[in-house]
This record gives sequence, structure tokens and C-alpha cells, in this order.
Amino acid sequence: MNPDRQLVDAVLARRAGAFERLVAEHQGLCWHIIQRLVRHPEDTRELCQETFLRVYQYLHQYRYESALKSWIGRVAYAVALRHLEKKQVPLLEAERDADDDPLLQESDGFDLESAWADAQLRERLQAAIEALAPLPRMLLTLYHLDELSIPEIVQISGLPAGTIKSHLFRSRLRLRELLQTRFGVSA
Repeated sequence: MNPDRQLVDAVLARRAGAFERLVAEHQGLCWHIIQRLVRHPEDTRELCQETFLRVYQYLHQYRYESALKSWIGRVAYAVALRHLEKKQVPLLEAERDADDDPLLQESDGFDLESAWADAQLRERLQAAIEALAPLPRMLLTLYHLDELSIPEIVQISGLPAGTIKSHLFRSRLRLRELLQTRFGVSA
């Protein structure tokens, strides 16, 4: 039997420790999604709790059409978006919000993983990532740092794959620009 199905069945059957195990397995992804959008530890903590409350309330509606981690990630994403909407925080920088451009989906030559591996550059890169708008920051870190696939990010965000690829391309360009301008790092 599928491990997701076993865990969901155990939670729905109210087996001792099952929900705690579900939370333990998925709290890292939940925290990453929310923190990268919200960037406030207290709000993130509250929103993670709200996410798992919603997961518990609606787990009976999970239909195994995607991985459990993607379904929980989608709940976390929706909770964080609702929070940002209430606070009227824009998800994108106005000049960066454009339609999909197939030309922008080609590689830009910036290797985020290699830059992340260099400890000195990692600190500067983290600062540059934090300077991105919430949505591009979350998409970039889910793809490059959490190593989620485009289809997994589609499941979590509900955005089309082309839109995600476009945001990733533009975010890498923005990171390169920020690293060169602020830190004199050539990427």
C-alpha cells in the first residue's frame, strides 16, 4: 500500500500518533513555503498551525490525485496567500509581472546550486533572495533549494508550468543583477 494512503488512513482512523507523524513528515515543507512568502517568524508559526488545522479538517477530501506533500503544500500556499492578501502585500514586483515568454524559458547560465555551495557567496545570495518579491522568492527556493520539480510546484501553487519557468528565469536574472550591483559578485 502507498505510504501516503497508509498515513492518511491512520489519521482518519484516529490512530495514536498518526497525525503527529503527518505533521513531523511535512512541517519542513509547510514552514518553507509560508516563511518564504511571509518572512515573519511569528506569522509563519501561526500560519503553519492554521495549515495543519485545515489539513486535519479536510484530510477526508484528499483524493490521492497528487502526492500528500503536494496537497499539504497547496494548503500551506493558500493559507499564506490569504494572509498576504489581508495584509495587502504584493506578490510580485510590478515591472516583473509579465505573461509567459517562451524565449525566457531557456537557460540563463546562472547556476544557483553552485553559488549556494560556496559559503561566502551563500550569505550574499541569501540576502539577494530575500530582496525578491514573495512569489518569485518562494518559487525559486522550492525549485533550486528544496529541489521540487516543476510538476510538484504546479501542484502546490496552481500556477501553469510555463508561468513557473518564466518566474524562475526572471528571478535568476534578478539575483544575478542584485549580486553584481550590491556585492560586485559576477555570476
